[in-house]
Amino acid sequence: MLLLVVTAGAGGAFLYYRSVDSGLRRTDAFRGAHNPRAVKATGGAQNILLLGSDSRAADDPNHKPEPGDAHTDTIVVMHVDAAREKAYLISIPRDLYVYVPRSPAHPEFGDTTTKINAAFAWGGVPLAVQAIEGYTGVRIDHVVMVDFEGFKKVADVLGGVDVNNGREFTSIAEPYYRTFQKGTIHLDGAAALDYVRQRQQFADGDFTRMCHQQQFLKALLDRATSTGTLSNPRKLDAFLKSVTKTLTVDNGFSLASAALQFRNIGSTDLTFLVSPNLGPQMIGDQSVMAPDDAKAKTLYAAVVKDRVAGWISQNGTGAEEVESGACAGQ
Repeated sequence: MLLLVVTAGAGGAFLYYRSVDSGLRRTDAFRGAHNPRAVKATGGAQNILLLGSDSRAADDPNHKPEPGDAHTDTIVVMHVDAAREKAYLISIPRDLYVYVPRSPAHPEFGDTTTKINAAFAWGGVPLAVQAIEGYTGVRIDHVVMVDFEGFKKVADVLGGVDVNNGREFTSIAEPYYRTFQKGTIHLDGAAALDYVRQRQQFADGDFTRMCHQQQFLKALLDRATSTGTLSNPRKLDAFLKSVTKTLTVDNGFSLASAALQFRNIGSTDLTFLVSPNLGPQMIGDQSVMAPDDAKAKTLYAAVVKDRVAGWISQNGTGAEEVESGACAGQ
């Protein structure tokens, strides 16, 4: 997410950024995509799928992933308007109960209604794209994925980030068991990862976690701006060289192109939303997030037509807590 928007500070260094592209890991994100796919957004707007994976496979080049090895606790559809002035980030709950197509890689999985993060577990990025396009009707133009180690490195290279925590709570994840104080707190990479992963101790679980994830994304961009990373070529060079190797992108993604196209987008131009849902429900013996299909249909139709601002004016975002720090359930 950060790389998509902050590199604009040196938009003139086009040739340099093209060389940076070579440091990105690539994946065939649209392999096996259904035909016809969803139509492109109106007027040149773009939709970019942002994924946070718990995979540590990058640490072992000989690792052969099996179904269920990795999960995506962060799923965000970022819609950038045709004017390249606003970006709308729609968080999709990992437990959203939707149809997941059959996995081309592992045909014994899929073709069922289940939690949406099962798509990535069963078929990697291609099946995640298919499931999200199938549910939303929104065509995904590009995919950017970061794993645990990449997540920590992005925050550390910037010297950590500041977030406004709505209430004191203690991490329940080994090995840290950190206590996060109420108010503005500074997080290094490891602490930031711990902060955005917590959910089980909150009454509304995944909603608070999504709010923390959104807070973190905004804090990254604020930090990059306030520390001069955007305007200082030496700092920007160190940042890019550190983090590009931690990202996996689709074969057609260009960091240089993104830098030029999104150069006018700042943290105040980001709007966070949550995919419409009816809250937790029990399906059999599992707790899932029930989608609000009727409301979601209008939101994603607005995305396709590049009219998200108008939709928000009538419906709100479902993520109003990000600015105040009073995340849902706190």
